[in-house]
Amino acid sequence: MKIILKSCTIVSTSNQYDGKQDILIENGAIAEIAPTITIEADHIIEHENLHVSAGWFDARVNFCDPGNEVKEDLYSGLKAAEAGGMTAVAITPNTNPAVSNKSQIEYLKMKGAFSPVRVHPYATLTSNMEGKNLAEMFDLLNAGAIGFTDMHNPVSAGMLYRALLYAKNFDGKVISFPLDNSIFGEGLVHEGALSVRTGLKAIPSLAEFMTVERDLNLLRYTEGTIHFTGVSTKESVELIRKAKAEGLNVTADVYVQNLIYSENDLMGFDSTYKVLPPLRAVEDRTGLIQGLKDGTIDFVCSDHTPEDIESKEVEFDGAAFGMIGVQTLFPLLNKVDGLDLNEKIALISTKPRDLFGLPDNSVNVGNIADLTLFNPDEAVIITSDALLSKSKNTPLIGETLKGKIYGLISEGVLSQQA
Repeated sequence: MKIILKSCTIVSTSNQYDGKQDILIENGAIAEIAPTITIEADHIIEHENLHVSAGWFDARVNFCDPGNEVKEDLYSGLKAAEAGGMTAVAITPNTNPAVSNKSQIEYLKMKGAFSPVRVHPYATLTSNMEGKNLAEMFDLLNAGAIGFTDMHNPVSAGMLYRALLYAKNFDGKVISFPLDNSIFGEGLVHEGALSVRTGLKAIPSLAEFMTVERDLNLLRYTEGTIHFTGVSTKESVELIRKAKAEGLNVTADVYVQNLIYSENDLMGFDSTYKVLPPLRAVEDRTGLIQGLKDGTIDFVCSDHTPEDIESKEVEFDGAAFGMIGVQTLFPLLNKVDGLDLNEKIALISTKPRDLFGLPDNSVNVGNIADLTLFNPDEAVIITSDALLSKSKNTPLIGETLKGKIYGLISEGVLSQQA
């Protein structure tokens, strides 16, 4: 099988190719990259303003399977991911039952085998996310888990201490969602202008950055490795920046909605903007973007969280947290100022893959073809019908964004969008 991609712009922070290039894919691998390739091929792919990059990786999605398939299942979630240009996703373990044993990891990987989007499950940090005993982390890693997280459930300092020490034995990735539940309480929105004007219960920035500081102290003591997911405050960014300068093994990600929106977007009580961590102040958003630019924050993900109508179209106090986003991750990231296209693509492709130790999928001769084909400048109207998730909890319906996905080549197999 031979595939030729014609007249491509190759997007990469280490791009060695100037101008438009043709790419020959033969027997699943990139065989040649040259200004013109004229041999016969089984498929010749040509699109207006065709851009090609390493396949995209959304490193945090909630697909609700098993246990809550009415909101999402692996089939609908992976179809949405494919439409969003992803060749891989990392699936969170907060299912019913939670992903706490090898058979559950195997279930996710086997059930997702139909899709060109590769499935990389997270496992729980503690058994059934109960916070009492560590999960069988080493066995789960061998079964295919790429990291360990109890999601939004609180993890005590003692439990995290033991997890950091244990994970050192096998380079396990301990993941912290930094939000102190005893401070968070019944909070709904960021503590700031919004909470004052609306009277909605507040979630202080302190609830996040105090947990970051605690976890960094544990990291310093254990000399382990930790990853913070969903960083949202400027204070957290500064703490992580200093920890990296100190030489601690710490990494972090940010959810794309926290780069685009702020607490101001909640003035209309629209529950589609109700997320965790909450949308913070404008200066926090600025601090997050600066953290991406200087490398303090390592990558961006969607935190795709499907919720049905009954969970979202209710009074704001009773609405569930979360919005969908795996299908719109790139178009939203494409709106962020201060980063060029090469940097943005790295944040959703090579950087998260490198952090989790996944195989190199950069656009280089000899590598297996794991590519996303797209046009970063074409306008796309977001409609409910076009969103392939079972749930539609997003504020984007009716908006026009830039970023057309043409298709994927996943492990050498072509998958084109309509």
